[in-house]
Parts: sequence; structure tokens; C-alpha cells
Amino acid sequence: METNNKNRIDRREFLRRLGVGAAAVSAAALPACAPKGGAERRGAAAGAIPTDRMTCRTNPSTGDRVSLLGYGCMRWPTVKGSGEIDQEEVNRLVDYALEHGVNYFDTSPAYCKGLSERATGIALKRHPRDRYFIATKLSNFAPATWSREASMEMYRTSFRELQTDHIDYMLLHAVGMGSGMREFEARYIDNGMLDFLVEERRAGRIRNLGFSYHGDVAVFDRLLAEHDKYRWDFVQIQLNYVDWRHAKEVNPRNTDAEYLYGELAARGIPAVVMEPLLGGRLSKVHDHIALKLRQRRPEASVASWAFRFAGSLPGVQTVLSGMTYMEHLQDNLRTCAPLEPLTDDDLVFLEETAQALLRYPTIPCTACKYCMPCPYGLDIPGTLRHFNKCINEGRMPASLQDPAYRRLRREFLIGYDRSVPRLRQANRCIGCGECVHHCPQRIDIPAQMQRIDRFVEDLKQGREF
Repeated sequence: METNNKNRIDRREFLRRLGVGAAAVSAAALPACAPKGGAERRGAAAGAIPTDRMTCRTNPSTGDRVSLLGYGCMRWPTVKGSGEIDQEEVNRLVDYALEHGVNYFDTSPAYCKGLSERATGIALKRHPRDRYFIATKLSNFAPATWSREASMEMYRTSFRELQTDHIDYMLLHAVGMGSGMREFEARYIDNGMLDFLVEERRAGRIRNLGFSYHGDVAVFDRLLAEHDKYRWDFVQIQLNYVDWRHAKEVNPRNTDAEYLYGELAARGIPAVVMEPLLGGRLSKVHDHIALKLRQRRPEASVASWAFRFAGSLPGVQTVLSGMTYMEHLQDNLRTCAPLEPLTDDDLVFLEETAQALLRYPTIPCTACKYCMPCPYGLDIPGTLRHFNKCINEGRMPASLQDPAYRRLRREFLIGYDRSVPRLRQANRCIGCGECVHHCPQRIDIPAQMQRIDRFVEDLKQGREF
């Protein structure tokens, strides 16, 4: 995998470079949780979904047999019109996931406006505790929560909300974001919280301790350099077939997943994957790219390619997906129960796909909503989502000379007004920068809002852009 020849990706070299041998290659292909017997899976997108074929990986620290597909609890369904979490639907999704082999549930005090842990706890409490693993985070982003007292209260609240006496997987949340090293030290070192969490692991109230990484790679490198001191049981990273080698092309502040994963694999630290779909963009690729994906594997969804990419890495313990709807859960189950690893040709094909996607400059927003609420009432994710959607669907007016310009101009402007109320659109941004500090992708949101506002004004005035 020489960096000057990105199309020549051999699967054995792909895995060898990450420090794994033939035995691991074979193990990656096995449905590790499946009991002997059981019907073989036929077709990735049709037929009954097996309940006994989920591919699992073993955590070396605790021996946990963790489902390759993990449930990300950041986007629980809401009751239409109210914005409140639909607990009945959450229960139904959790029941179905458990029935089909999913046993890893990832939440945070910051998700769903602070209500994700409670909803997740209610749904899981209805099942035996040994059937699932709970992952949550010390999400002390705001300076007001950096004190030891505030961070301790957040930690204790997680136990109450989740209705549990132990956390299976506890994370320092999004290290490297904001001001990087200085912010990391304020959140976890100066207040003694990291040392406290290590002691909690020793006492058994935490079973596995790790961190999720966004932003300043110096923080990631420091924590891995201190692995002997802290003994990280797992690390959560952003990994997908675009970010694998092109993260900086998506966002200059990001780090290639190839490097992050390689550093973890070299130390034998399991990786938990977040953003396998790059904020949903790899399930909603440009039409001409989607056509190629479907032609190559007609029975599979577009999204399945991204999950197979992440799952084919043997050092990946679980791949998280925020599955709001039953159809998303069912599609991902078909991909992971069991996983069919990528071939050499598949890897070449996905690298070509990644390069094709990069020719269309979308904004790297993952719709995590950490930027909200905006103090001036803007709908930041909604604005970025509409802009990206028009690019991804090939419905972006290119120039005044484009024969379809008038139609595309009208569709963009009408769609913008329907998606985002006018008083919450990009032209209301004053550039205060409050949102930038909270963005895990470290997007210069004011600059992007100005970019979109200029584009909208050019369309309204019929000017060239």
C-alpha cells in the first residue's frame, strides 16, 4: 500500500501492514458468535435475518464477545411533532437488536438533548444484564463541567440514568477537540478524573476504559504513548473507506484512519469504529456512484459496503451505527450476521469510489448536533444537510450556462426554504464562532455558513458564481 499508488491495494498487504497475519485474516471472516449448525446467509438484502449468525470479536482485556454491529444511541426515534424520544419504539428496536445478536449499546450524557442514557437504560433494563454491554462517556465538553465536582456528578448520573451498577465500556469523550491538548488536560488531567476512572476500573465499576478521538492528533499520540500507564482497553476512532486515506481531503483537521488504526493495531488495542458512513454520506452517495455499487453487488445496499470495509479489519471490535429506523437496523444486520469480508478487488474498487466521491466538495458535517443550540437560533445541521444533499444527489446548479440551471436553481431555493425556516438560515449567522468549539469535525462553521449564504444570494440574484 504505497502512498504514491493508492489503487494497488492487496487485501493481505492491507492487513499485513496493520500487523496481523494469516490467522487473523481467517478469523476476521468467521461469525465468531454463531453457534455450530445454523443456516448459511443467502443474499445481503433479501430473506429472513438470522438470529444466530452475528459476527463477534473478543476483547482481549475482559474476554467480552462483542457484536461486530454496535448500536449507536445518538439518534433515537422521536414522537412526531413533539421532539420527545419515542420510548416504545426504542424498546422495540432494542428488543429486535438483542434478538438478532447485537449486544453493544453506545450512548452519552450529551446525546438526544441529554436524554439518550435514560431511554437506553429503560429499554435495556427489561433484559438480563449479562445479555448486553453498555458504553457511555464522560462528556464534559463545557468549561462549566471541567471541575472535579461537575465531572463526578456527570459520571454518577450515568449510572442512575442507565440503571446499572457497572459500565462495561467507559470513554473519555472526543479527546483532541476544541483547543486540543490544553482542553484535554483541563477535562481529564488537572481535575484528576482520568486517575479516578482508572481506580473505578480497578474497583470493577468500569470494566473497560478507553477514549474517543477527534481533532488534534497530538492528544491521540500522547494517550497511546501512555498506554503502559493507563492500559487502554479500547479506543474509538472515525473510520470509513474515505477517511481511511483521505481524511484531510474531507477536512484538513482530521487524521487518516489508516494511521489511527495502525497505531492501535501495533499495540493490540481494539478499535471501536464511529462514523462508518461518514455522517450518512456513504449511504447517500451520488447517483452515478450508487449505480456502480449496486451493479457490483446487486443484492446489497449502498451502506453495506462501508460496514464491510470497517468490519473486514480484524482489529475492529465493533462498528457503531445510529439506527433510528427498523429498516436501517435490518439492513445492517444482513451485512454483519455474518460479515462477508472484502476481497482484494473490493478494496481496489472502494479506493476508486473514495476518490470519485472526493471530486464533489461536501461539508464534513456528521449531523451530531454538538453545535446546537445556536445562540442566534440558526439551524446549523439543517443548513449544511440541505447543501450537502443537493451535491450528493447531483442537483446543484453549476453555472448560468447549465441548460438545467433554472430548474436546479428553483429546486435548491424551494428545498432550502422547506428544510430550514427562513429565520434560521445561513444569512442570520453573525460569525460569533460559538459553534466551532463544539464541533468534533472542527469545521469552520461560520465560514461555511457565509459560503452557503453567498451561494444562495447569487442564486436569488441570478448571478454567476
